[in-house]
Amino acid sequence: MKQGSRPTAIFFGTPEFAVPCLNALCEVAQVELVVTQPDRPSGRGMKLTEPPVKACALARGLPVIQPVAVRKPELAERLRALSADVAVVVAYGRILPQPVLDAPRLGCVNVHASLLPKLRGAAPIQWAIIRGETRTGVCLMQMDAGMDTGPVLGCSALEIAPDERAGELSLRLSRVGAELLQRELPRYLRGELSPVRQDDAAATLAPLLTKEHGRVDFSREAREIDALVRGTHPWPGAFAFLSGQRVKLHRTHVLLADSTHGAPGSVVRADRHGIEVATGAGVLVIDALQPEGKRAMSAEQFCAGLRSDQNLRFA
Repeated sequence: MKQGSRPTAIFFGTPEFAVPCLNALCEVAQVELVVTQPDRPSGRGMKLTEPPVKACALARGLPVIQPVAVRKPELAERLRALSADVAVVVAYGRILPQPVLDAPRLGCVNVHASLLPKLRGAAPIQWAIIRGETRTGVCLMQMDAGMDTGPVLGCSALEIAPDERAGELSLRLSRVGAELLQRELPRYLRGELSPVRQDDAAATLAPLLTKEHGRVDFSREAREIDALVRGTHPWPGAFAFLSGQRVKLHRTHVLLADSTHGAPGSVVRADRHGIEVATGAGVLVIDALQPEGKRAMSAEQFCAGLRSDQNLRFA
């Protein structure tokens, strides 16, 4: 980077979470290229839909590419030809090979949604809630060949609200990440930051979630089940079976946190105030749910359609 010139950057990102960081990067650097994943079918009609990062980039008039494969030499060659100062990677969704990491002058930096070395991996926001963490944050780190193992350049922390769901926390963290990037990337480019090596012995993992991760086990504690419901919302979503019918659980809260109040999964009470379910320890209240094939509804709406003599049990 020449003295007094605007730094140049490449941006890798795909989902809505990455959009604030792309906007922040445009404030502090000249974005030469945006790399995002290919358009995918989505929605009930499986219509081909562009990633949010692509929509943002095109609206800003930025060049966009959507490589199907990142390990083919053509991608690294194209990036090297740009002679960019740095690449910023935010929830791109693919592991980048070493030739791509080495293409910019100062390599690649990543905005990761956890306080590293905690929660390395693809789903740190969801696992932070599922595991009952009360505090999380965002780190800016230098990328290496490992999974979120590179040295850390800076972090911003925040508290997780007791009733916060993954989608809501993701929105807050995306803003914090953008602020961190806008503040610290110029310092990194000027050589003012000292990378701090991660303590591998303190590392925990946050693997990619599957639909089966959302299966509720009512023999667990009410606190754990509530954390699972919040951590898997909106995707993959928590679910259980009520009288053999699959039901999504959209919102819950803990009524009682300890002792047993009936067989796990048995409904203690169901009325307009909520559906109270016994668990392995405590009572969980289901506030909003969605029977398979129907729209999401409140507990009050669901209970309005029940027979007075109907015996309910979740499994």
